Amino acid sequence: MTINLDTLEITNNTSENRFEVWVNNLGSKLDYIESKDTLTITHVGVHPDLRGSGIAGKLTQHAFDYAKSKSLRVIPMCSYAAAWIQRHEEYKELVKHKS
Repeated sequence: MTINLDTLEITNNTSENRFEVWVNNLGSKLDYIESKDTLTITHVGVHPDLRGSGIAGKLTQHAFDYAKSKSLRVIPMCSYAAAWIQRHEEYKELVKHKS
């Protein structure tokens, strides 16, 4: 299945603390914990039929863009998000490092 990542509608489901996207009634999500100064990414999950389509990366980028717009530092607890940030230098400044 070919997916146009530029037209994905990612929504912020604040009651569930996650960003969601639906493609052909198949859901994918990025779970987070937001505090006054951080956004902790706890899990990125993509429906099995959509894996390999780039949706996980798009959800993660959306979370980092959201954090930047709110002046939040990001804690990438999820292994996918931690690996993603290693490939995206332009977002590394947002990562909260252990003190």
